[in-house]
Amino acid sequence: MPVGASPKREREFRKLEKEFRQEGRYRGREDEVAARIVNKQRARAGETQEAPGRERAAKTAPAPAAPDLPLAGYQHLTVAQIRGKLNGLSAAQRKRLRDYEAAHKKRKGVLQALGA
Repeated sequence: MPVGASPKREREFRKLEKEFRQEGRYRGREDEVAARIVNKQRARAGETQEAPGRERAAKTAPAPAAPDLPLAGYQHLTVAQIRGKLNGLSAAQRKRLRDYEAAHKKRKGVLQALGA
C-alpha cells in the first residue's frame, strides 16, 4: 500500500490479500491485485494525490469561455477548421484571434495563418 493510505484502506488491502490467498486466486500476485483494487477505490473516492503534470478528466474544470472571439466554438476548432474560416474576418478580428491564440494554445499553424 502507498504511504498515506488510511487505516480503513489498509484493512481492506489486508482482507483482500487474505481472501485471495485462501481462495488460491492470483497465485503469487495476491498483494499486487489487492493493492490495485484498493488504489482504484482510493482514486474514485478522491483520496489520492495526482502526480505533477497529470490531470484527471473527471475532476478537470471546463475551459473558460473565450471572451468575444469572432469564431463560435474557437477553442474546439482544429487548425484546418480555423484556416477555413479566416477569409471573412476583418483585420481587427484576426488580431483578436491572434492575441488569444498566442496567450493560450500557441498553435504554430494557426499563428502562421493569422500572420503572427
